[in-house]
Amino acid sequence: MPSSPGYASGSRSCGGIFDLVAKQARLEELQRAAGDPALWEDREKAERILREQRELERTLSAFGEFDRLLADVDDTHELIALAGDEVQDKVAGLVELEAAQAKLRERIEEAELARMLSGEHDALDAIVSINAGAGGTDSQDWAEMLLRMYLRWCERHGFAAEIIDIQPGEEAGVKGVTFTVKGQNAYGFLRSEIGIHRLVRISPFDANKRRQTAFAALSMVPDIGDEIVVDLDEKDLRVDTYRAGGAGGQHVNKTDSAVRLTHLPTGIVVQCQSERSQHKNKAFAMKVMRAKLYEKARLEHEAEVERVAGEKKKIDFGMQIRSYTLHPSQRVKDHRTDFEVHNAAAVLDGDLDGLIRAYLLKGGE
Repeated sequence: MPSSPGYASGSRSCGGIFDLVAKQARLEELQRAAGDPALWEDREKAERILREQRELERTLSAFGEFDRLLADVDDTHELIALAGDEVQDKVAGLVELEAAQAKLRERIEEAELARMLSGEHDALDAIVSINAGAGGTDSQDWAEMLLRMYLRWCERHGFAAEIIDIQPGEEAGVKGVTFTVKGQNAYGFLRSEIGIHRLVRISPFDANKRRQTAFAALSMVPDIGDEIVVDLDEKDLRVDTYRAGGAGGQHVNKTDSAVRLTHLPTGIVVQCQSERSQHKNKAFAMKVMRAKLYEKARLEHEAEVERVAGEKKKIDFGMQIRSYTLHPSQRVKDHRTDFEVHNAAAVLDGDLDGLIRAYLLKGGE
């Protein structure tokens, strides 16, 4: 990527604190590695390199923008000073200065938020599930409203969302839905939404127009599927050959055709003696070894998913993380942070940033 202000050692002091020169050097190293046609022979390594490259590009781009915004503020200050007694020029300069400072504050807040997204899985894509709880048709309708809310949030932030499973409600809404969200820090942002969401409104399904309470639960796991790719390196294998056993006579193999494979990192052992050819026995044992290693990785993946997903809770009163009230007032309150928004319609249209930010800045507890 082209150089930006702030990368050189002589630029603003933030460059020294965050060692942007070293980051730029590392980025150039990764760019050279990414250009190697042989990179994808090792898929896991390739994905790791590209992930680090994207992160460094974002970091350097952000600091480059900080420098540009700071320069805009400095230049505007100088213009105001040069305006002297020209009131019109001073007013125009102050308006421009306020806009530049607001933009700088916005970028600083974004950087502060990104700093909170340093968890083990925060940078990954997310697999999100929403399930209707207590409240019958109202809850199924509420689950669909939440789905729309998160899809709108994804649109606002350029995340790619795809529904992979949906169970329609009996009269309206959905009983349950699962969708993926792909984008940088998708899991980190959306982990603030894990829990039970409570809606209070005049039910459109109640002929008497009474106020009803409905619940829906959001659960989520990071998409760590790429991390279970199994590469079997023969350097990690100990190969032993031995004479195949049998009942005796003509069926006893007179050569060491049987093969035993031991995967040294995991201790998994596979042996095969069904074929008379040592080559065929080894090929079959390798096939079984790959299958066993894949199964081991799959089980570890499921254990990690269960650990991250946490304990499932009853979707009912007293368990909610957030309440959305549409009647008699219009407000959304997060019970973990006490953060409130008095424009419920905007939140339901995907404006979740204030709620997410309050949760992350509190430490995501």
